[in-house]
Amino acid sequence: MGTRNVLRNLQLVDGWMVDIAIQDGIISAITPPGQAEGDAVQDCSGLYGSSGWIDLHVHAVPEFDPYGDEIDEIGVKQGVTTLVDAGSCGSDRIGNFYADSQKAATRVFAFLNISRIGLERTDELSQLEWIDQAKAVEAAKTYREFIVGLKARISRSVVKDSGIQPLRLARGLSEATELPLMVHIGSAPPAISEVLELLRTGDVITHYLNGKSNNLFHADGTPLQGLLDAAARGVHLDVGHGTASFSFKVAEQAKKAGIGLNTISTDIYRGNRLNGPVYSMSNVLTKFLVLGYSLEEVIRAVTSSAAAWLGRPELAQIRVGQQANLTLFSLETGERRLTDSEGDVRVAQHYIEAKGVFANGSFITC
Repeated sequence: MGTRNVLRNLQLVDGWMVDIAIQDGIISAITPPGQAEGDAVQDCSGLYGSSGWIDLHVHAVPEFDPYGDEIDEIGVKQGVTTLVDAGSCGSDRIGNFYADSQKAATRVFAFLNISRIGLERTDELSQLEWIDQAKAVEAAKTYREFIVGLKARISRSVVKDSGIQPLRLARGLSEATELPLMVHIGSAPPAISEVLELLRTGDVITHYLNGKSNNLFHADGTPLQGLLDAAARGVHLDVGHGTASFSFKVAEQAKKAGIGLNTISTDIYRGNRLNGPVYSMSNVLTKFLVLGYSLEEVIRAVTSSAAAWLGRPELAQIRVGQQANLTLFSLETGERRLTDSEGDVRVAQHYIEAKGVFANGSFITC
C-alpha cells in the first residue's frame, strides 16, 4: 500500500468543507474537516477544490511554434487535468501527437483537423484536396479513444476561396465517423448564417464571444436568430478565448440576452500564454467573474459541462472509489487588470489562482 494522502479543510465550490483522503491515487474517504487520517496531511485551509479543470480548446503541439505549446505547461501547471487539443493535427501526424500525449501528466484528447496537414499551415482549408476523407476516417477509427471530434476552422484566412465548401465536407466526415464537429468562427466569407445552418446537435461553436464583424450578435447587441436556433437544437457554445476571439462587450451582450454559459476554454498556446491576452486558465476564468457569473457557474463551465460534452461524466465527480482528479485553487482579493482580444480592459477585485492538482496519483503544484 502506498502513502495515504489527506487534503484537509478543503472547501468545495458548493460550500461544503471536507477532508479528502487518497490512497494509491484513489479517493478512499471524504469526511467532515479534521476527521480523515493519513500519512501525508496537507492543510488546504483557504483553498477551494473542484474536480479537475477541463480545457476544451488548446493547442498542444510545440512544433507549431508559436501556435503550440508543451502539454503540461498548459495542462497540470495551469490547474488543468484534462485538455483537448483543438485540431492542431490532421491525419498526417495525429499518430505522433497521440504518442507524445501518453508521456504527459495531463490527460489529453484531440479534435482531428479535417485537413490532413493540420496547422502545418494556417490556411489549411484553402485547398480542398487536403481534406482526405479516407485518411480522416482511418485516423478516427485507429485513435477512437483519443479523438473526440473533428475540427474545421471556417474563417476567411483559413478557407481563402473555398468558402463554405470545407464545412460541407466536414459535415460529411462527421457522418462517416460519427464524430461531432468543433467549428471555429471568424471573419467572413463565409457568412456566419451559412455556418450556423450546417451545425447539428452536439456540434461545438468555438469563439462564440468574438468581436469580429461576422459574429453572432446584431449591432444592437441582440443575438442572431440563427444563434438562438442553434442553441435550441443542442449546439454547444465554447468560449475559445485565444488571441483574437474574446470580446468583453460581446460577452456582456450574451449574458444580458440569457445565452447559456456552456464551456470556458482558453485556445491557449505559447504566444498568447507568454504575451497575452490569455496568459492562463485562471486569468480567463477570472474574466467571467468580472462579467458577473458566480464562482459556481464559472467552475461548472470547466468541470461538469465540459465532462458532459466529452461523454465522460466521471471526470467531474469527486467520489469514494474513483481516481483522484482534483484542482485546488484560491479566490484572492486584490485588483487585477484583465484585457480582452480587442484591447478592452476590465479591473477585477477578486481573482482565481490555480494552486495545484491531484492527478495520476500525486500532487502537482501550479
